[in-house]
Amino acid sequence: MTRPITDLATLEALYGEPGAPSLAKEVPQLTPGYRALIEASPFFVLATSGPGGLDASPRGDGPGFVRVADERTLLIPDRRGNNRIDSLRNVLADPRVGLLFLVPGVNETLRVNGRAVIDADSALCESFAVDGKPPKSVLAVTVESVFFQCARALLRSRLWDPAVQVPRASLPSTGALLAEASAGREGGEAYERSLAERIPKTLY
Repeated sequence: MTRPITDLATLEALYGEPGAPSLAKEVPQLTPGYRALIEASPFFVLATSGPGGLDASPRGDGPGFVRVADERTLLIPDRRGNNRIDSLRNVLADPRVGLLFLVPGVNETLRVNGRAVIDADSALCESFAVDGKPPKSVLAVTVESVFFQCARALLRSRLWDPAVQVPRASLPSTGALLAEASAGREGGEAYERSLAERIPKTLY
């Protein structure tokens, strides 16, 4: 038996009013504290929307790789990847983005919503170069709302607890996952060996 909820009134009645702190923490610009969380973060998830649907993409680099240009602007280098450019395709169609920042060892996360543009200015890209290798573009995000998420999700998941880390060998390898998804056309042990050699050389 299912009980689908299809209207806002029913949904709000089920959950009740949000607490005052959960509303007060949302602001339209980066406070000094929110800025500190972003500058300490080596990882965030970028959510975008486009004609093909929704997408959530992991983004990571050294802490501070997301540059806080001012209280309303974030600059994000688009580091090397697989060239699918799913997120960038979506931004061209719909500039709205959501960012979820994580800081290792910190159970609060930071949520940022705003609008993005893709900037390929050579001087800007060069300013993000690592080992002499600039990104092909920089995502400039205009902040519209920002707030921290309380610790419950990470406490429940024990995300930072070494005692619950999953041994990589206990799950299918990247080669096995690709072979399964492609019905054997790609993947396998040869792919795994080449990937292990290629990734360290193509981080930037």
